[in-house]
Formats: sequence, C-alpha cells, structure tokens
Amino acid sequence: MTDRPFWRGRRVFLTGHTGFKGAWLALRLHDLGARVTGYALAPPTEPSLHELCRLDEIVPSVIADVRDAERLHRALADARPEFVFHLAAQSLVRESYRRPAETYEVNVMGTVNLLEAVRACPGIRALVLVTTDKCYENREWVWGYRETDRLGGSDPYASSKACAELAAAAWTSSFLDPARHAEHGVALATARAGNIIGGGDWAADRLLPDFFRAAAAGQRLLLRSPDATRPWQHVLDPIEGYLLLARRLTERGPAFGGAWNFGPDERDVRTVEEVIRRCCAAWGAEAAYGVDAGDHPHESRTLKLDCSKARELLGWRPSWGFEQAVAETVSWTRDWQAGGDPREICREQIARHADAAQPGAA
Repeated sequence: MTDRPFWRGRRVFLTGHTGFKGAWLALRLHDLGARVTGYALAPPTEPSLHELCRLDEIVPSVIADVRDAERLHRALADARPEFVFHLAAQSLVRESYRRPAETYEVNVMGTVNLLEAVRACPGIRALVLVTTDKCYENREWVWGYRETDRLGGSDPYASSKACAELAAAAWTSSFLDPARHAEHGVALATARAGNIIGGGDWAADRLLPDFFRAAAAGQRLLLRSPDATRPWQHVLDPIEGYLLLARRLTERGPAFGGAWNFGPDERDVRTVEEVIRRCCAAWGAEAAYGVDAGDHPHESRTLKLDCSKARELLGWRPSWGFEQAVAETVSWTRDWQAGGDPREICREQIARHADAAQPGAA
C-alpha cells in the first residue's frame, strides 16, 4: 500500500492532469497530502473528469502545451518539485492515424522538452515518464513482453511512445548518468501500463467510453476487433505502481531506474468481446453489442505484459482483478448518472482500492 506519511507535503509536478488518468493521479496524490502542480492543455473531452471533480479547487493548474519548451521550463522552475510524473500525451491510436505529425510532436518532443526542463531545475529527485504497453514491437506472441524486449510500433501512436522511451534512455545515459547521480540527483524511470479502464473516461474511440455512450443512447455498440486481447486493468492499479516506483527512485536512486511494466495478472488478459459481455451484464438488459465488419486501421491482435520485475523488485501487484475493475467502472458511471458527486465517487473508490492493497487483504 502507498505510504501516506511519505507523500504528505511533497511537491509534485504532474503533466497531463486534465486527462483521464492524470486526473485520477492528481486526486490520489492530493488524497495522500502531496502538494501537486498540474501542467496540461485544457480538458480534452466534454464532460471531463478534471472539471467534474473540480480539480482546479485543489490542484493549481498551468494550462499550456508541452510543446512550448519555454513555458514548461518556467512552470517547472516555479513549482520547485521533488517528483515529476509525465502523463501529457496524444493517447489515442485512431487519432494518431488522423494526426500523425502532431502525435510525434506531443509524444516525442513534448517528452524531450520535459527532460530538458528537468535537467535545468534543481531539487528534482524522481522522474517517472508514463508511456504504454504498445511501445513494444508487437510480434503477436502468446506470452507477455518484458522490459528488455525490442521497442517498435506499427502505428504512429505506438511508435511515438517507443521513441519517447528511446529519448528517456538517451537522456539517462547522456545527461542523467547513474554513475554521476550524486552530482545531478535525478533518478529516471519509464512506466508501461496495460489497457486502462475506470470511471470518468469520455475519450473517443476507446472501448468502455464508447460502450457507455451507446448504452445511454439505447444503441448497440459495434466492435471493431472482438477477438483482440488486451491486458485490462483499473486505473488505480498502475497509479499505485507509479507512486511506489517514484518512492523507490528517491530511496534507491538509479538502481530503480529504467523501464517497468505495470499490468494485470495473466488471467485478466481478455478479449474485447469478453470485456463488453461483462459490461453488458453489469449495466443491464438494455445494453447490447454487435460487430462492425467495415475496414479499420491496423491494431495489434494480441498484447500482454510480463510484470515479474515490478512484482519481485517493487512488491507491486494489482489489487482489483478484471471482474472488479469492470464492476467499479460501471458503478462509477451509474453513480454519476444518478447525480453523485464525481469527486466523492472517486474518493470512495480510492479508499476501497487502498483497503484492498493492505497486506493480507483478499
């Protein structure tokens, strides 16, 4: 379980806090007592978790672009953080086909700008760059990818994230050399999570948000790739991994640098159709789906992660399995539609997840 006393009063700089995962991480850090500064564009969806949870009331925000190197440098210097979490990204595969150049600008040069800003800002101890499980060269293997497997990507999104990983490795060896850690003081790691689900996601062309929109409209959801398998996990599970990794970077330095996978247990690697069947069962009789037989951009058929490194060296493992992750996501959406306060719904789920992470919890 994440150590609350450790995070109390810590200064944290979080990019991408107006997005789905970034908003959950901002709420979790605030819950732990951290002093968070967010840096991101305006919320990318309407509605958005950031606005519904009134994050501007509890997290000071700089609304700006990671491609604006000067503004990013200034914001980081003003925040004077000990910890930096980089989540700002163009995060959608299909959008990367529509805007490939912009995807590389944001995901690669945005990361380079942050790396340069960190180098120029004294006092930073830990930098966690969040990428994706799709950064691997996907060979449609039946076993999980390890952190040492080859990077690649057959679409602009996946490739741009692999490039961000390569940039992080280059900056580590060139400017943040572990052998000179006593001089620069920064330990850098990258985090590769699986397919994230959870309440408050309204992104286009993402499976569960598309399901909820269709169900609310009384329509069938049409699946593009019903047999494709992915490592599904609730958003709070990798977030706990990021927090644990950041702490270890301050305690052990570069020994905990490099790449880390954060994914579900192998039994929770399911097909797209299995996910939607579970959603339909949790939602009710009015939910239905079919198959879209049209032409679609290429997406990998099989993807899973080997998370042995995080389990063995960090002591991390997911707290919520597939069934509970789906149930909590559906429950969040139902509670919000019934008029619940999104911030309180999130806090209740954070508390339940923290309880599940207690040693000896079921």
